[in-house]
Order: sequence, then C-alpha cells, then structure tokens
Amino acid sequence: MSAPTTTPVHRRLVLAICCLSVGVTGIDLTIVNVALPSIGRDLHASVSALQWTVDAYSLVMACLLLLSGSMADRFGRKRIFQLGLALFSLSSVVCALAPSVGWLIAFRSLQAVGGSMLNPVAMSIIVSVFTDRRERARAVGVWASVIGITIAAGPVLGGVLVSGIAWQSVFWVNVPIGIAAIALTQRFVPESRAARARAFDPVGQALIIVLFASIIAATIEGPRLGWTDPRIAGLVALAVLALTGILVVEPRRSEPLIDLRFFRSPPFSGANTISVAMSACLGGFFFLTTLYLQDVRHFSPLRAGLMIIPLAVGQAVAANLSGRLVASRGARLPLTLGGALLATGAFLLVPVTGHTGSGYLLAAYAIFGLGAGLVSPPVTTTAVSGLPPDQVGVAGALAASARQFGISIGVAVTGSIVGSADFIAAGHVAWAILGACGLVALTLGFISTSSWARAAAARNGERLAVAPIAESEGLRSPVRPMGG
Repeated sequence: MSAPTTTPVHRRLVLAICCLSVGVTGIDLTIVNVALPSIGRDLHASVSALQWTVDAYSLVMACLLLLSGSMADRFGRKRIFQLGLALFSLSSVVCALAPSVGWLIAFRSLQAVGGSMLNPVAMSIIVSVFTDRRERARAVGVWASVIGITIAAGPVLGGVLVSGIAWQSVFWVNVPIGIAAIALTQRFVPESRAARARAFDPVGQALIIVLFASIIAATIEGPRLGWTDPRIAGLVALAVLALTGILVVEPRRSEPLIDLRFFRSPPFSGANTISVAMSACLGGFFFLTTLYLQDVRHFSPLRAGLMIIPLAVGQAVAANLSGRLVASRGARLPLTLGGALLATGAFLLVPVTGHTGSGYLLAAYAIFGLGAGLVSPPVTTTAVSGLPPDQVGVAGALAASARQFGISIGVAVTGSIVGSADFIAAGHVAWAILGACGLVALTLGFISTSSWARAAAARNGERLAVAPIAESEGLRSPVRPMGG
C-alpha cells in the first residue's frame, strides 16, 4: 500500500516531521558524550561503564535497524514510526531517572530499540511520499544533512544543558520533542507499507546480535579482565561462531536478513568498510575529546561543548560541498579527500599534551570535521551503486548498521586503550589508531570508485536482478551456491 497523493506543502511538512524525529536520535548519539564525566562522578561509574553507556545505544541500533525496517514495511510505516517515537521518549524519561550506571545502560539499550524504528522508517516514509525522482533526491539529501548536523551539534547542546542544569537534562530534552513528533505524525504523515514485505529472519537477526555484541563486549572488557581471561576467550569464540553461522546459514535462506551477494560488489563492500572506519573515527573522537577536555584540561561541560563547534561547522559545510561534488564529479574526490582530512585531523592530535594550545586543538577539530563531512554523503551512494532498484533500501539499511557498529567499535577500542593507563600517553596510541582509520577510508575510497569496481558492481547487479526471476520460475539461482 503506497501513500496517497499529497500536496507540495504537505510533502515538505512530512519531510520536516521526519527530520525532527531522526534529528533527535542523531543528537542522542553524541550529546551524552559531554555528560559522561558528570555521569561518572554522580553514579560512580568506571571508564568501561561509561563506554557501555555510549555503546549500548549504538550497538542496539546497529543490530535492529534491518529488523525495524522490515517491521515497518509489513505492519505500516506510520504505525512503527509512532511506536519508535513513544518508546524513545519513554526510555529517555527512565534514563534521566536512572539510579545507577547499570540501570542507565539498560535504559539506553531500550532507548536504542525505539531509535532503530526511526531512521530507516523515516527514509521509507520520505520515499513513499516523494514520488518524483528529483524531489525525492532533494528530500533525501535534506534528511541526510539533518542527521549529520545534529550528530555534530550534540556535544554543543550537551555542554549547554549539563552546565546549566544537570546531566539528566540531556535525556529530558528528548521528551517534549518526541511528544510533539508523535502528534504531528498522527495528523500529517500518511500510512504506507510495502507491496510485498520481506520475510522475517530470526536466525539471521540472532546471529547479528551475537556477533556485534560479543565483539564489543570483548573489546571493552578485555583490558579490565585480561585478554587471557576465559570470559574474553569465550566472547571471541562466540563471535567466530556467529560469523561462521552467518556465512553458512544465511546463503541458504530464501530471504536472508543479510544477502551476502551484496558483498560481491566492490563499491558496496568498500563503502560499508569506509562507513565503519569513518564512524569509528567519530565515535572515538567524541569519547576521547570529552574525557580529555573535562578530566584532563578541567574545562566545564559548556566550554568543552563550545570547543567542538569547529568540528560541527566543518562537518556541516563539508557535507553540503560533498553533495555537490558527488553530483558533479562522482564519489571518488569527496571520499578520498575526506579520508585524508580525517587522518590528518587525528594524527594532529597524536602529540597533544595537557597544555596544548586551544588554537591548535580547534584547528585539528575543524580539519577532522571537514573530513567527516566529506565522507558521509557519498558512502550510501557508493554502497548502492550498481544494485537493482528493489535492493537499494536493504543495502542502505546495511550501510546504516555499519555506521552504528563503527561508532560502537570506535568507543570500545579507544576507551579500552585509555581506560587502564595514563590518559595522555595512551591517548597518543588511540589517536594514531583513529588516524589509521582515516587512511583506510582514503584507500578504499580510491579503490571502490575505480573503473574495475564499477564494472564488477554492474555485473553483480545483473546477477542480483536475474536471480529473483529464476527463483520465481522454480529455478535455482546461478549465484546461489556461493552466497545467496
């Protein structure tokens, strides 16, 4: 069932509602970072507990994005969107009231369940309402830029709220926005659902959760428990088993949660790896910078948030420029230039000490923000290049999951490095690792946009388009044995 015909004003209003709703989830990815030192003091939380406070949100989001998108296609996008808003708002209330860090982590996980129902569903609503191809492209561009801007603005808003009120306010701010969004959605957003919803894949969903959770848990808890601890070894073994299960079980399902044939496309594989690397840079940046500015430099939350403004401005400016570059010259230039700037910004922060000048920090933050802004827009475009139109939504959701997992792994790795050692000395290593992630984005940006990669993607797209036809005629897909 598709959305009914709407007027241009109505379509723009629907876009504004979707942007408002997903903007809250974008802010929530980073706003909590500024509150971490205050949360640590009030709730007596360790560094690993603070890592879980951030990672519980992004990890659950990464695990459930595909499932939430499938539920919306089956049960109605408006219905699932409102459910997500209600759950996100309610969990924000209990986060603010959390009596201990353990409860806060649990409530953050619940908050992410609601958040997972917003981003992919908002994209589906926009696509169903904006039927004109050109209008749809502009609408998706606006939607994507709002997410990027709100992620960058989160630390600034968090600094204002934590300094002026308390750390609980970073959660209370979500509640009135969520209530307003629910009411506006009920009034103006039309209901729609897919003509043919994808079948549920509970086995694939369980394997993804086990894989992501065991990797993050081992990375966070390894330094505290010791890398030879049987519990860490068990988590590593669990991750290996889950990955093996995905490689063995998913290709044999008619509608797998993750179609492994997508990964035969070099642009898709490269873009997802770039997405993980870029998001790891951002997640690690916000985690390290927040602790450095407040715990090492003893800046107030407000001043710490204001220090990150150059990153927010750089990201917003570069994202706008990147969209224009993708339209006029393709994805290669923004991907490679963005990766180079990410690496440069991170490497500039390697020698930082407890007395580094603010001007130097602001310049490095701005360069880092320019890099993140350039890389973000072309990632999804590159991921879906060469894929059949009916596969684009699933591929886009996979790219979004990769971004969320990247944030989790960035926080997990950098937090593990600085959590059990002198922050400044360990920070040199952490920033170097983030710089290496920027170099990965640079290298893969060049490879995944090459003529060889485009040709391979086109061939893979043809096979993906032919396979459903063969299956509908009762034939075995020619690519089935190797991945689908």
